[in-house]
This record gives sequence, structure tokens and C-alpha cells, in this order.
Amino acid sequence: MHWVQNYNPFGNMLLSFLVACVPIAFFFWALAIKKMKGHLAGLCTVLIAVFEAIIVYRMPVVPAVSATIYGAFQGLWPIGWIIVTAVFLYKLTVASGHFGLIRDSIASVTEDRRLQALLIAFSFGAFLEGTAGYGTPVAIAGGLLAGLGFNPFYAAGLCLIANTAPVAFGGVGIPILTSAQVTGIDVHSLSQMVGRQVPFLSIFVPFWLVFIIAGWKKTIEVLPAILVCGVSFAVTQYFTSNYLGPELPDIASAIVSMVALTAFLKVWKPKTIFRFKDEKPVLSSSFGGLPEQAAALDKTEHHPLGRVLQAWAPFAVLVVVICLWGGSDAVKNALGKLTMLIPVPGLNGMVDKAMPIVNQVTPYAAIYKFDPLAATGSSIMVACIISKFILQLSWKQWVQTFGATLKSLTFPLIMIASVLGFAYIDNYSGMSATLGLGLASTGTVFPFVAPIIGWLGVFLTGSDTSSNALFSNLQKITGHQIGVDPTLLVAANSSGGVAAKMISPQSIAVATAATGQVGKEGSLFLFTIKHSLFFLAIIGVITLLQAYVFQWMIP
Repeated sequence: MHWVQNYNPFGNMLLSFLVACVPIAFFFWALAIKKMKGHLAGLCTVLIAVFEAIIVYRMPVVPAVSATIYGAFQGLWPIGWIIVTAVFLYKLTVASGHFGLIRDSIASVTEDRRLQALLIAFSFGAFLEGTAGYGTPVAIAGGLLAGLGFNPFYAAGLCLIANTAPVAFGGVGIPILTSAQVTGIDVHSLSQMVGRQVPFLSIFVPFWLVFIIAGWKKTIEVLPAILVCGVSFAVTQYFTSNYLGPELPDIASAIVSMVALTAFLKVWKPKTIFRFKDEKPVLSSSFGGLPEQAAALDKTEHHPLGRVLQAWAPFAVLVVVICLWGGSDAVKNALGKLTMLIPVPGLNGMVDKAMPIVNQVTPYAAIYKFDPLAATGSSIMVACIISKFILQLSWKQWVQTFGATLKSLTFPLIMIASVLGFAYIDNYSGMSATLGLGLASTGTVFPFVAPIIGWLGVFLTGSDTSSNALFSNLQKITGHQIGVDPTLLVAANSSGGVAAKMISPQSIAVATAATGQVGKEGSLFLFTIKHSLFFLAIIGVITLLQAYVFQWMIP
């Protein structure tokens, strides 16, 4: 028995659109107003969505439940597997004591607070976003800046703002991989499109970061260093995303940026060493500048080169392994031999699409792909195994660290599974199609609206991955409706989402906890919101221009 989707269950498109918004509206209320924990908000939202799919959209119970479970499994594998292994690799460096060497190797490059912010908040934060994500960049980089003498509140704020450009490719490309899974659009095309949007932001963010700290005059003083940092990052981000895929742009760009800026600072120094009050010169800013405050003396240790290289080696191994995993068709084919394609019981072939854009009723496939070796997370696990020997950890320490990683990620994984479950029931019931048809009424303005939808998703979920799971299919459908390439709009969902990372309640909670500022979440939100809206407007304009003026930029 086949069930045909109905995108206007009330016979009134406006009413159907508003009802389809109910689960999303609840999610917003639960997180932003009720302050409900993310995993609880996700579970409640998916229950509401299933109830609405069955009662309002008349979707049979079995396909509705199957679609939700299908989405949850997609959240756990391959997405959850990537998150677990990426965070595990980071935690191995902490457990072995080598993370301190990584920290010191960065902090010892310069005493100038502006340049320290570039190295740690921007470049190193991007590296952590690429390897671990999930609040790690803000937590670690914020702690580092506070330890170097930055006011803890503003250390948190600066790291939130800096953690913008890398978010779209965070966690070894999880947001892009999720968009591809949800929409069926080629993952490489999405990677290319995002790689033709966010590099513009990547050039600008370092300048804006220093401008916030020091004001216009003191920013111009270090403009050469800002350009080295931003341009090296943006160029690497463009080439890796366009020619290698979504897994490596953050890692490669961060490494190139750190190396380039470090090398540049060996031959170039600013006219003055910038410090806060009680350090010369005194801070001044014309736009939300930081308050004057005393900074602690640097206590950075210098370590032998061999020890520093050993500390960084796990991440170098990660880059090599991921390149080997996805860079050769022969390797892909060999790893793919164990891949299993499992038709989802009660769902595969049981739902028919009836969108006007396809002009016919077509079956909606539901095939779960389980690839134990070919999955990106498995390549990261190989790097974790190799790193066990590099970092000289015992197997007991290795296993204990893995267990601690799983425990710490329990609630994030529940949230991801629930959000993916919501995304899949949204798609298979036709609710996302209802939303897409409703938003298509914005017509030619929609390319500017598309990043705003991604921004809203990240604000609600704290994750570009979750936002893409929620709204990528909506963007695709709307693109078909208004005649704009869906690849551009799906990419814009991810690109727009990066601007909301700094105002996400989850990110702010991590930032305040890491810097000892718990209780100042509201103040931190007010500090970051203006920057978030400014970055969002930039992405909106870029998307609008690419849709109608620079269409050659679309893959």
C-alpha cells in the first residue's frame, strides 16, 4: 500500500504553512525561551512532528515511525561516528599531556594581543572546529586567551565571533555531508558552492576581530599580518573545498594560516606591542571595544622542536589518512566492499512524492547505507589508533579516553539523532515541502532569505549540521519552485548558519563555562548579536548576487 504526500492538508496554503511551522516554533520556544536542554528539546520536537505527520498529514503510523527511526540512525551513523572519533582524537592529545605543547607552541609566537587573538581565536579555533567542533573551539581557545591575560568575558566573546568562517566545514565536513544526505545533491558540488561563499567571510573575520579589540588605528597597524592570516586561510579553504571535498578545508586552512602567520611574524613585527591597560599602549576602540583591564604576564614555556612535532603529529596523521581514504577510487572501492545497503522496513517504496516540480507521483526511496570501513569516521579512528603509539599512551589509557569521550557526547548524540529524526519525518511526511512551497512565495528575494533560514537553524540547534538536516530539503524544494539552482540555496543554508554560531545558546553556554563567566550569558549574547547580524547580511548579499549576477560561480 502506497501513501501519497499531500502538501496542503487544510486546502489553504497559508494555514498549512503555519501548521507545518509548529514543530520548529516549539523547538525555538523550548531552547530560546524555556531554556530546555538540547536533547530534551529535540526529543519533544520529534514527537510533535510525528504526531502532526499522522494526525494532520494523514501519514500511516508505520511509515511515520520508520522515517523517524531512519533519520535517527543516520544521525548516529555516519554523522555521530564522525563526531565521536574527531573528539576522541582531540581528547587523546589532552590525556597524553601533549595538548599543553600545542598551546605553548602557538602562544610563544608573539606577545601582541591582537596577533595572539588571530593565532588562537581564529586560526587555532578553526583547527579545533575542523577536528572536533561541538563547542571545542570556543572552550579551548577561550581558555587559552583568558590564560594569556585577556578579560575572560571578552575572551569568550572574541572566540565566538572568530568561530564563524570554519563552521560550514566543521567536524571534518559533517554539515556538508549532512546536506548531501538529506537532499541527494552531490556532496562535492555542495562543498564547491560553500567554498565559493565563506572564503569571502574568512578574509574579513580576522580584520573584524582585531577591529573589535583595538579600534581602527591599531588595526591598520597590523594589517599586513591580518591579510597574511585571512588570505592564506581563505585561499586554502577555497582550493580544498573545491578540489578535495568537505572533510579537510578547516584543518588544512587552519594549518596553512598558522604556519603562514608564524613565518611572517619571524620577519615582521608591529610598530608597537599591543597590550591592555597596565601594558603599553592603552586599548581604544570605536566599535564595541573591550574594557580596559590588566593582563597577566605570559608564562608560556618553550619546548624542544621534536616534542612540539610529536604533539601535532596526530592531526598531521589525520590529514594524511583522510586524503588516502577519499583521494583514490581504488581505495574507495576496496573500502566499500563491506558497505551494506539496507531497505528501511515499512518505508522504502511506501511513500510517493507528488510535488508539482516533478509533474508526477514518484516513489520516495529509503535505503540505509552502513559503511563500516568507507565512512569518514572510520578513517579518523585509524588516525586515533596510530596516535596511540605516537603519543605513547597505553591501551588502558586509550580505552578509558574513548569511554570518557562517549560519555561526554551522550546528550549531543541524542540531540543529533532526534534532530535527524525530525528532519526525516519532516521530509517523508511532506511538511518540509509545505514549508518550501510557502517560502517560495518570496520569489526573487528568496536567495537573500535562504541564509537567514540557515542562521535561524543554527541559532535554535547550536549546530550547522542540525540546521542543514532541518532545512536543506526545504531549500532544495524552494529552489526548484523559483527557478534558482538548489545547490546554491542548500549551500547558502550552511553558509548563513555560520553567522549564528556565535549567538547560539549552546555555544554561549560553552563559552561562559570555559571562561568562568556562567551567569553572563545574556550579556555575551548582546555582545555578539550585532556581529552575527552583520555577517548574515554579508552572506545574504553574496547569495543574492550569485543567484542572479554571478551565476558562473555555481558548480
